This record gives sequence, structure tokens and C-alpha cells, in this order.
Amino acid sequence: MEYTVQKLAHLAGISSRTLRYYDEIGILKPARIASSGYRIYGQHEVDRLQQILFYRELGMSLEGIKDIINTADFDGDKALREHREKLLEKREQLDQLIENVEKTIAQKEGRITMSDKEKFAGFKRKMIEENEEKYGQEIREKYGEETVAKSNEKFMNMSQEQYDEFTKLGEEVLSTLYEAFKTGDPAGELAQKTADLHRQWLTFSWPSYSKEAHAGLAQMYVDDSRFTAYYDVKQPGAAEFLRDAVFVYTGTKK
Repeated sequence: MEYTVQKLAHLAGISSRTLRYYDEIGILKPARIASSGYRIYGQHEVDRLQQILFYRELGMSLEGIKDIINTADFDGDKALREHREKLLEKREQLDQLIENVEKTIAQKEGRITMSDKEKFAGFKRKMIEENEEKYGQEIREKYGEETVAKSNEKFMNMSQEQYDEFTKLGEEVLSTLYEAFKTGDPAGELAQKTADLHRQWLTFSWPSYSKEAHAGLAQMYVDDSRFTAYYDVKQPGAAEFLRDAVFVYTGTKK
């Protein structure tokens, strides 16, 4: 079975423009170009498009998808199994949120009593699962399975007041960090206030605090581009500045 751009776009539920763009960036080339100039796609391209759309559904960038599926050892069957696992995780997450909404409706109708902890359990579980997807492997390699499990448990057991304070502290860490960055001094008062706020923020989910672990996490912010992007989004260099401030705060040498 072969498809033109329009037919494949209609089949996949995307625009013809999207397929042409995929061709331009080299992520999905047509099988051949007909004498009429039309792009023609075969079964291989259909399967590849399915993989691309699976990855897009999981929130991956086109550049990241291209790097994966263009590798010589790309295994389509293995990728499908991985997609299935990810989708099952998303379904579980959605089921938890649906259950949470249903309980909230039932409470408002007077049919059940719902604790504050229950009200926010679904959202906290979602945060944990998102962090697992992004950073789970790296965090486990650095701190171990038991530490991560205890951290997640502590986070899930937060009261609403604690969760609000945790969120507020996270925002304060960023705002103070950007102000401190302007001073250019990681050992300065504002920078050290940022490091202390960061420590307070960590203790809401960490089972225990140590200067070594704090410094190690700060170094990860610089070593891992995903963490760096988070802190550098408004101020390039902020992640490295935070690392340096934490190193001073914990007495760790570069």
C-alpha cells in the first residue's frame, strides 16, 4: 500500500504541512518521488510515522526523536514495547486523577468525606511520575533505590500546608537565585540565602540531609542539561551560579 502526502496525512490525523516538514528536517523521508513530483510513502514510512507520533505523544522533541530512530541499532519492536509501558503509566496516572475528581464530586454532594491529603494525592503522584520519567535513572544511580523510594514516600505524605510551603519555597529559590546572580558573587549574602532556601526546599522531600548530597545535586544541575535548562531558562548561567553558591554553603571545593 502506498500513500501520497494528503492520503497519509488523513490516515494519521495530521496535516500535510507536518509531513512535508518531517521530510525537510530528515525525520521522515518519502519512499520515492513520483514522476508527477508527489511524495510517495510505503509501509516502512507508515510504521516510522507511527513511531514518531508515539514519541510525540510522550512529549519528546522532534530533534530527540530523530536522534533515536536514526540510530543504526534502533529496534522498532523494542520501541513499541517501551511505548506500551509508558502509555500504561499514563493510563494509571489518568485513572488516579479521575478517581480523585470523582471523590471530590462525591464529597461536594455529601456522599463521602475526603481528607485534604486525598484531595491532592493524584497531583502529587503525577509530579513523582513526571520526575521519574525525566530524571529517575540518574537520581537512582547517584543516590540509590532506597533513598529515592523514601523521598517519594515523604513527598506523598506531605500535608497540604507542607505542600504549599514546598511550592512557595521552590518559587523563592528561583527568584532569589536570579537576584543573587546579578551580584556575581556566589559567596555573597544573597547567594548564600539562595543556598539555604534550596536546602530547606530539599528537606521537604529528602529523607535526610547531608552537605555532600546537597553539593552532589548542585553539581548534577550543571552536568545534566535538563536540570541546567530549568534553572537557566530566565538567566543563562544560573545553574552554575547555584552550584557554586551551594559549594560555598556546604564547604565543598570545586
